[in-house]
Amino acid sequence: MALYETPRIAHGATFAARISFLFAAATETFTAWNDARVTRKALAQLSDRELEDIGLCRGDIELVVNRH
Repeated sequence: MALYETPRIAHGATFAARISFLFAAATETFTAWNDARVTRKALAQLSDRELEDIGLCRGDIELVVNRH
């Protein structure tokens, strides 16, 4: 399940404000994607025993990464 927040830009906002909003939204999306990538990689490098110690199994990695 994905959650996307799309706050409204005030009616009559300047072109620069709209571009700024789009840049901020793109930056936020990229940051979330990168955080998920780093988390996925770190969990994938753990042994099965280490994953078990933190209460996970290999099949749980995607569930943990996609949880917001």
